Amino acid sequence: MVLRCAATSLRSSFTSSLLALADAGVPLLVCVTEGIPIQDMIRAKAFVDHTATRLIGPNCPGVLTPDECKIGFIPNHVAKRGRVGIVARSGTLTYEVIQALSQSGVGQTTAVGIGGDPVLGSTFTDILPMFAGDSETEAVVIVGEIGGSDEENAAAWIRNSGFDKPVVAFISGRTAPPGKRMGHAGAIISGNTGSAQSKIDALTSAGAGIADTIEDVVRLVGDRLSSKVA
Repeated sequence: MVLRCAATSLRSSFTSSLLALADAGVPLLVCVTEGIPIQDMIRAKAFVDHTATRLIGPNCPGVLTPDECKIGFIPNHVAKRGRVGIVARSGTLTYEVIQALSQSGVGQTTAVGIGGDPVLGSTFTDILPMFAGDSETEAVVIVGEIGGSDEENAAAWIRNSGFDKPVVAFISGRTAPPGKRMGHAGAIISGNTGSAQSKIDALTSAGAGIADTIEDVVRLVGDRLSSKVA
């Protein structure tokens, strides 16, 4: 009852609709909308986390399983069915990684754009276990960016869970000055927290290959898939 009261007290009618859907038992909600107030999302996440609903977003490009399902606006024409999972904070980089992999002959199982806001319905650590349990996914690409600690948390999960699928990571925003917001609402560095280097160090320690460019993503994924076959 308390959670229901919290839902009706939200100022955002859009967020109230989102919570109503979760309360009705809709299993998957993909929120592509940007500009949702942080306080609204804090309340929304607290509510949704007590339901059976999986929330992706907000401020995300959606979810794409090539040749099967598309929710949102990830361009399906650049995708190709295959064996690499992608989970990303940046929408545009999601498209670029998908296209580059497809052009190299490497297809994807599912691409999940989790969004770039400070408060998200699902983070890397929520999506990675789903790839761990997917028999078709043989490698995973993480596309991160400065701000927050989601990538560091993902690195800790990879180390502690025994995740045995190859991981390649690309972190954007390496040249962003501390204290300035760059692009996404969550892409801001405070002191050493959320810096590109802290994320790179954490993912490297977890065994992930670190790509400097999109071309590096393709090369590293190819190397790791070849090693699995060998």
